[in-house]
Amino acid sequence: MRKGDILTGTVLQTDFPNKGIIIKDDQKIIVKNALEGQTVRFSISKKRKDRLEGRLLEVLEPSDRELPFPACIHFGSCGGCAYQNLPYDEQLSLKRRQVEALIRQAGFDFSIEAIYGSPIHEGYRNKMEYTFGDEEKGGPLTLGMHKRNSFYDIVPLSDCRIVDPDFNLLLNIVLSYFKKEGKSYYHRMRHEGFLRHLVLRRSVKTGDILINLVTSSMDRLDEESFVQAILTAGSSIDGRIAGILHTINDSPADVVKSDETRLLYGQDYIDEYLFNMKFKISPFSFFQTNTLSAEILYDKVREYVGETRDKLIYDLYSGTGTIAQILAPVARKVVGVEIVEEAVEAAGENAAANGLANCEFIAGDVLKVVDDLHDKPDIIVLDPPRDGINPKALRKIISFGVKEMVYVSCKPTSLMRDLAVLMEAGYEVRRCCLVDQFPGTVHIETVVLLCRSQIS
Repeated sequence: MRKGDILTGTVLQTDFPNKGIIIKDDQKIIVKNALEGQTVRFSISKKRKDRLEGRLLEVLEPSDRELPFPACIHFGSCGGCAYQNLPYDEQLSLKRRQVEALIRQAGFDFSIEAIYGSPIHEGYRNKMEYTFGDEEKGGPLTLGMHKRNSFYDIVPLSDCRIVDPDFNLLLNIVLSYFKKEGKSYYHRMRHEGFLRHLVLRRSVKTGDILINLVTSSMDRLDEESFVQAILTAGSSIDGRIAGILHTINDSPADVVKSDETRLLYGQDYIDEYLFNMKFKISPFSFFQTNTLSAEILYDKVREYVGETRDKLIYDLYSGTGTIAQILAPVARKVVGVEIVEEAVEAAGENAAANGLANCEFIAGDVLKVVDDLHDKPDIIVLDPPRDGINPKALRKIISFGVKEMVYVSCKPTSLMRDLAVLMEAGYEVRRCCLVDQFPGTVHIETVVLLCRSQIS
């Protein structure tokens, strides 16, 4: 088999996150976005020492597990979802099998207690980052998600099914406004143009919506006209527009960050509620994107942490302090560490609003901050970003010598890498479960309780 060859085959399994495995002439071929049980046509795109990689061209025969029609009209072209063509119970079963396979491949022998599904399967996302661009080179301005397997092309979204319907309406209101204004999008290769992203956040419990337009500084936004267009057309949405912001970002990286953020209307935050606690969510602070499923996730964290009375807990990578505040009512003290200063400020305000005087939040990189944490904690909770924990930071965390840690991971491959280091240091996995925060997508949350029998 050579690069460029076009072949057909049946997918034997789908490995995390979306790797369809085909065996042909005793060679392993990975075809992304191919689902186990499908017969597909694909082209050989890469040759590796241990495998070939193929690009999916066409599904010739569906899997007998597939739905006749996926839930979303954008499925297949949009890169946001991969499993909407499976019934939800099949999605959960597949995700569990994928993580179990990763556990075996890593040489571990612990088991998964259960996988907990999301209470709702559609309209669950409380935050979306949309990108301005064109659907094809030279095409008209559009706003949506990246096309599957494409860095440049943008799929316009009229009826995305994983977001609240208000998001679909607001996306089209903003797009229509800028089409009339004749504004350009920011070209990610040439680093020129104006419109970059639209970030929408919505409180599930209150319905309040925060709108953040992200642009470069290469043009001028008529702020009053923009706000009026949203408020006028936005009268048709169910939620309340709590705030409208304009963020200027001249970074060459294709990420949402702020050189300057201006409040154009209302307030620069929304409030969300978990376990009857109020959490202030600002434009750049981290908060779980599925509020209802987050309550299940944090309930499992609380269960795995266990008895906290009179104990000192370190909540590392604490975001807006959600886990810290859930544990604080029955702990001696909780110390949270988070690199995003805005999130730390929000965490402090949240703790005060919830009447929690035993929470301390420190702004900084965990790698550096742990050097200044001199009190030995009783328990450490880890909830790092998708890529896991910096190896140097992990060694410092291990040096605290705590008996128990709870690790919350949104990427099981990163978790397996970090678990290998933790196990080598004397920890073992006592409990493990999965919580599906992201129906229709490849993502899954894992919660692990680690215990160390020998304390140095």
